Amino acid sequence: MKKSELRTPCYVVQERKLRENLEILREIREETGCHILLAQKAFSMYRVYPLIGRYLDGATASGLHEARLGYEEMGKENHIFSPAYREEEMPEILRMCDHIVFNSPAQFRKYKDLVRRYEIQTAEQVENSKTAGRSVKNAGGISMGLRINPECSTQEGHAIYDPCAPYSRLGTTLERLQAELTEEEICELDGLHFHTLCEQNSDDLATTLRAVEEKFGRYLSRMKWVNFGGGHHITREDYDRELLKKCIRHVKETYGVEVYLEPGEAVALNAGELITEVLEIVDNGMKIAILDTSAACHMPDVLEMPYRPPLKGAVSTEDADLRENKYVYRLAGPTCLAGDVIGDYVFDHPLQCGERLVFQDMAIYTMVKTNTFNGMNLPDIVLEKEDGECEIVRTFGYEDFKSRL
Repeated sequence: MKKSELRTPCYVVQERKLRENLEILREIREETGCHILLAQKAFSMYRVYPLIGRYLDGATASGLHEARLGYEEMGKENHIFSPAYREEEMPEILRMCDHIVFNSPAQFRKYKDLVRRYEIQTAEQVENSKTAGRSVKNAGGISMGLRINPECSTQEGHAIYDPCAPYSRLGTTLERLQAELTEEEICELDGLHFHTLCEQNSDDLATTLRAVEEKFGRYLSRMKWVNFGGGHHITREDYDRELLKKCIRHVKETYGVEVYLEPGEAVALNAGELITEVLEIVDNGMKIAILDTSAACHMPDVLEMPYRPPLKGAVSTEDADLRENKYVYRLAGPTCLAGDVIGDYVFDHPLQCGERLVFQDMAIYTMVKTNTFNGMNLPDIVLEKEDGECEIVRTFGYEDFKSRL
């Protein structure tokens, strides 16, 4: 099927661009010896997990269902972090995950003995299976880590994405670490994890690392690994990859630890489109094009961040010279939410009903966040192969809406 034959709205993930991103990430891995994981919270299109798994070390999850998806569909290293774990979910998490990162000393203390008991039980199963000729999965032990908060904000203008903001619920400060864990308990940790970035360059990582070393440096050499978290825009054109490599090598050589990165956006950055159709055009002081896609339902970051997605063949009014006599339209969704507005764009021609528009960079934080408010149908999920052929991976309908209610 060709792209022009697809029904709208639909997400189209481009295999060629995805592979280009993965090749950049593989280069980082090979030149530094670090481990790179897919952060599924940004991109969970498991149809391409076999491709991603050929380049990366595995996946990381924010909860049980993501952990199960990574375990079943990628089958490599499987990490998890949650601000708090549910007791009834821990047996399944232990079965599927290689690394478990705790958010607080209390969570670590609550579950560390359970983890060690599971390891002993699994080791006994391995020994028994050798005699019986069977194999046991996940027998290599579970690595436990603690998320730390270096109290070093590098965000500008997006406090909602700043884990180092005052009163943050994410990560343990040095003060709380020293007050709540004994030296013996700290020695039971295998690693430290920090995640403070969001769509940022490596200069912000370098700044954060200085804060981490200043506050937690005395503990780093006791660890087996350090996880730099996500938010690294490694595949962005202006990203300073040489500085990233320098940061990784410095930590590995100084403290004798393994280094992990957990990019989400960098894996699928600029690798997807959202194709939509103009349903109607109304005029209320300006031209408003009502589309068959919704900011509220299909691209929530437009309202949450806020984020203005690039549009093929048009320019956002934020970047355009409106003194020129061009065609300005507000693009909006069909829901009842008055603020279901994607943004104002400048075109070089008047829009027509039935015309197709293509939003770009729509693989990340889109299909993972969709909802069916107003009974809106979810966009089809499509994979565009490198030869231009399109494979419809998933379609949605009434039952998907009804089953959630």
